[in-house]
Amino acid sequence: MFQVWDGDRRGRRSRFRDRLRSPVADECLALDFEPLDPPVPVPFDDVAIADGFVSDVMIRWGDNLFSGLPAFTVAGQTAQLQAQRFGFNSDWTAYFPIGQGPASGRNGMLWVNHEYTDGLMMFPGYDPANPTREQVDIELAAHGGSLVRVVQGPAGNWNYLQSSGNRRVTAVTSIEITGPAAGDPALRTTRDPSGRRVLGTLNNCGGGVTGWGTLLTAEENFDQYFANNAALPDGPQKTLNARFGVPEGESGRKWERFHPRFDLSQEPNEANRFGWVVEIDPYHPNSVPRKRTALGRLKHEAAAGTATLDGRWAVYTGDDARFEFVYKFVTRDRVRPGDARTNQNLLDHGTLYVARFNDNGTGTWLPLVHGTGPLTQANGFASQADVLIRARDAGTALGATAMDRPEDIEPNPVIGSVYIALTNSDRRGTEGNPDVDPANPRPVNVAGHVLELVEAGRDAAATAFGWRVLLLCGDPADPSTYYGGFDKSQVSEIAAPDNLAVDSRGQLWIATDGAPRVLPMNDAVVGLPVVGPERGRTRQLFGGVFGSELTGIYFNSTETTMFVSVQHPGEGGTITQPTSRWPGSGEVARSSVVAIRRG
Repeated sequence: MFQVWDGDRRGRRSRFRDRLRSPVADECLALDFEPLDPPVPVPFDDVAIADGFVSDVMIRWGDNLFSGLPAFTVAGQTAQLQAQRFGFNSDWTAYFPIGQGPASGRNGMLWVNHEYTDGLMMFPGYDPANPTREQVDIELAAHGGSLVRVVQGPAGNWNYLQSSGNRRVTAVTSIEITGPAAGDPALRTTRDPSGRRVLGTLNNCGGGVTGWGTLLTAEENFDQYFANNAALPDGPQKTLNARFGVPEGESGRKWERFHPRFDLSQEPNEANRFGWVVEIDPYHPNSVPRKRTALGRLKHEAAAGTATLDGRWAVYTGDDARFEFVYKFVTRDRVRPGDARTNQNLLDHGTLYVARFNDNGTGTWLPLVHGTGPLTQANGFASQADVLIRARDAGTALGATAMDRPEDIEPNPVIGSVYIALTNSDRRGTEGNPDVDPANPRPVNVAGHVLELVEAGRDAAATAFGWRVLLLCGDPADPSTYYGGFDKSQVSEIAAPDNLAVDSRGQLWIATDGAPRVLPMNDAVVGLPVVGPERGRTRQLFGGVFGSELTGIYFNSTETTMFVSVQHPGEGGTITQPTSRWPGSGEVARSSVVAIRRG
């Protein structure tokens, strides 16, 4: 049976009790504000924010991370310069404090994912059918992520600093491959016959922070960068590539014209080296990033973690595609505070699970372990490396539940639950596709929903769980919607839930991606209680720019500031025919990170 903590019971993890009554939380996070009242006029070329709050544009695509560089202009871009500038299309963020106490909330390092590039929004006169070598190389340098020193000034406003401690990780950065699949023949290429080194990380979407202070950045829609799947021999690899969406012929990006590694007819294994979770140490800017293969290969949307009751670490991740699965990885060994040498290899050893949601509100975590159940050589799974590279196939073989695009997954350590954002699936219940089920209860689910999961014994290492629906998003007047049981006449409407965050009160925050396709509003950030009489009462704090999605919700260490990425403002336009020029830089719309605080 599903059980949820009621807010009064003493939690098993006493270290979180003080967070619930933290005086810091009272300053910024209480859901006591008057929400924005959509629909705000659409389109509009600015952000909107609830009364009592302000937002600072902290950093934009193209901003120089190091001193001595020329000012950014669209005509003056080069790959060399872009590798020293803030990348394109900001996504997930994470704040790493510098120092101790309240001052650490004003001085830190901010990691920002850069999910993908859009040549039409980057280059004047860009021809998608015929990009130039220089344009492709600039796009490679604009992928990955940025690590940036950020500070809050005396007046409260946030800025970034040009600093030698800043860092760019791009699509050409040397990255180590570790874990059970490292060195497997399926990861070997002409340039890397060892199968243990790869150039770059691509389509970095969600992420998470570990219990030992590193960041995890998740590779999602890597399929778009590769070409010529039809050149491969028939077999599991070719079939899996097709399931991921790798083009049979030329890619939409055309990168393979200039970089043979993206052409599967020349490098048939290169695509296998993407779709992983990458671990990076933010406090050591020269450290080597590592792709942790034990967490499986899929279109990772998230990599958020929490401690198990015995001190190990669990990482939750979703495979962001229609009818794909929800996963969890649990380390074999315990986290050892202060023991960097031991902790640096924790994510190479453990068990990856995939979720089955039963109709009665219970569920099971099924281990993706070679030799277990159907994951045997007789059934075509050659080794543990093969199981992890083909995690989707393994999940199907185990009978995992096909979900409505599982995006962000966020544990709530304050009350011991886990939240899963299911953005949408417009094909659910249509001909040839899975029908509705209790965990995915609406056909043609264009508005998406959020599930709440509680592990057995409130232990992240458990192999059983309970679950229920928290939100069925969309127009509150639509009888198919559900807002946690709260009076829908008093909620802020929401659709297409994407990025999630949990604050120290245990409140849930949601950023949306695609709400304008369902509701007369731009994408938004909303907060809601998950326990008590106002459970499900959404309040909109922030509204995005026309054409943008909002993502990357993360708090500074004192929770007086919320960081949010405003990704692809003006999407659908071009530099010569823009639909947005936000944030007012004059020349072109620029994806940016904003810092939201009480004003």
